[in-house]
Amino acid sequence: MSRFVKKASKKKGLPPGTLVSVSDGGDERIKIRIIDYDSNDLEEREIDSIADAFPFKDTPTVTWVNIDGLSDIDSIERLGNQFGIHSLVLEDIVSLGQRPKLEDFDDHIFIVCKMLEFDKEVRETRSEQLSILIGKNYVISFQERVGDVFDHVRERIRKGKGKIRKKGPDYLAYALLDAVVDNYFTVLERIGETVEDMEDEVLDNPVPKTLQAVHRVKADLVFIRKSIWPLREVLNGLSRGDSQLIQEATCIYFRDVQDHTVQVMDSVEALKDMSGGLLDTYLSSVSNRMNEVMKVLTIFASIFIPLTFVAGVYGMNFEYMPELKWKQGYFIVWGIMLFMGASMLLYFKRRRWI
Repeated sequence: MSRFVKKASKKKGLPPGTLVSVSDGGDERIKIRIIDYDSNDLEEREIDSIADAFPFKDTPTVTWVNIDGLSDIDSIERLGNQFGIHSLVLEDIVSLGQRPKLEDFDDHIFIVCKMLEFDKEVRETRSEQLSILIGKNYVISFQERVGDVFDHVRERIRKGKGKIRKKGPDYLAYALLDAVVDNYFTVLERIGETVEDMEDEVLDNPVPKTLQAVHRVKADLVFIRKSIWPLREVLNGLSRGDSQLIQEATCIYFRDVQDHTVQVMDSVEALKDMSGGLLDTYLSSVSNRMNEVMKVLTIFASIFIPLTFVAGVYGMNFEYMPELKWKQGYFIVWGIMLFMGASMLLYFKRRRWI
């Protein structure tokens, strides 16, 4: 449930715009990386103080400031004051569990989305909130922790591959969102492989552990759908080009990411149907196994009930039972009982019950 509802009790009763970190980072220092570039030059470095990022606000180059960790409230607040970021935006950045959304201010655009990661060992999807600010000549990204899906974007910037070094911050924001959405496909591929593995388990050896895994996957897909569905509205807003910070030539790229998001949603729905079918298959497999067991037990009971009847009759020991005086009576009764059992087995086989 913690993935669906984030704790925000620390903020209770505080005025709007008050920055209170609800991350699990404790008092760890944030990690800040700056990539400043144009078509000819590139500067990439990590900085110790947030103040070192302030001079890049008014440079003619494109600057990407990536901040890992949300525990240093003071540094985030100073950055917001320097770059003119609204206090409510800063509050949303440090408050986890935000719904993917787009807010357009005159001098910057604020975007919230989710980065996903699938842990195949425990068969569970983990989420991380990603906040992106797009300015006139800068992009600032905020992540909950170290590690992301942007290595290919950084490599393209370093090597000058594609158009990214020739475009503005809006194209860089597109590249980041495109990397996030492409990673959704990777996560869904992992979930698809897990579903296929569970199909084999359900058919070959359905056990309660498999049922638990099926329920986890279904919960993951609900969680993924909740994380991705609002992103379509975000990309639709970016693709319309209503903001002066988004160039018309970049809108088509945002529309392409929006199409990818629709494909992701189609894959999520397909996997939801498959996982629902797995649950039905599990119940059918367990029911079939139970039926097989009951059939065997019923056959044995059907054979031994008449034999028990015969044994019960001759176990009454009445004085005038004529068969009790027969010299071959014991063997005759055994023969009758064996004949009855063989006849019933033959009858069950002809009816294809066994």
